[in-house]
Amino acid sequence: MGTIIDHATVTAGSRRNRHSALRLAVITAKACLDEAGCSPSDLDLLINTGIYRDRDLGEPALAALIQEDIGANPEDPHAGAHGTFSFDIANGVCGPLTALHVIDGFFRSGSVHRALVVASDADPGYSIAQDFPYSPVGGALLCAWADDDSGLHAYTWANFPDGGESCRTIVSYEHGRNRMRIEASDAADDVFAAAAAKVAGECLDSASIDPGALDLIVAAPAHAGFTTALASHLGVPAERIAAAPDERTHTAALIAALHEATTTGRAGPGSTVLLVAAAAGITAGAALYRVPGVSIDVSDRR
Repeated sequence: MGTIIDHATVTAGSRRNRHSALRLAVITAKACLDEAGCSPSDLDLLINTGIYRDRDLGEPALAALIQEDIGANPEDPHAGAHGTFSFDIANGVCGPLTALHVIDGFFRSGSVHRALVVASDADPGYSIAQDFPYSPVGGALLCAWADDDSGLHAYTWANFPDGGESCRTIVSYEHGRNRMRIEASDAADDVFAAAAAKVAGECLDSASIDPGALDLIVAAPAHAGFTTALASHLGVPAERIAAAPDERTHTAALIAALHEATTTGRAGPGSTVLLVAAAAGITAGAALYRVPGVSIDVSDRR
């Protein structure tokens, strides 16, 4: 038993919202809930994992703004009424997997029944980040709990500190305004892949599963250099790894990869999937996911 993903949605930014991570998150969250037949008021938990947002807004938590804009019980909770708890998690490309791990704890405690993970990044605008390297993309995962043998398990995490040499974001005050620079070394993909492979190996070992027995590996970031190196480290064919179609997707990369895998049938009912991600720091995480054997009607879950 474990956390299952009822529905995944990905939205590419348009001219209207390419500078607004908030708009992207709201559009994507609404689409995810609508497609799954779930009312926003039925959400118990909402976690936002996006990093780059409108004007680099720090407070309030973007999750609270998303909650209000989608109508997920935005009013103050009252005794005996249904409420929605929301907060942000900042862990870069590993953010969605971190959120799933946190959600798993809430589900196991019985305190929530439905949860939504939202990730989005966009150029902050106002010339804050010159040559912003990431595409405006939003992703959302609607999650529930399964009492059978499906779901996420064997979460594995590790840190490999490198002092920001592989990838880092620098914010400074220049010429009367804040400036943000995002820097990545030429070796970042190889270093991230090595960290991801190590964590993936530990995850598989804990579950006594050989990499060759996996139906699919869903990985982030989406860079071709990363997925190629990861395949080499794990000793699997590169085509066994699913990544986001747009290599410039950032925090929504794992969601986009999972969305691509499910919509194309690569991660079909009953399949065993490894989710693995690596981010600046270096932080790497992995988890095994047994896809439910039948489709789930979210409207019947509560």
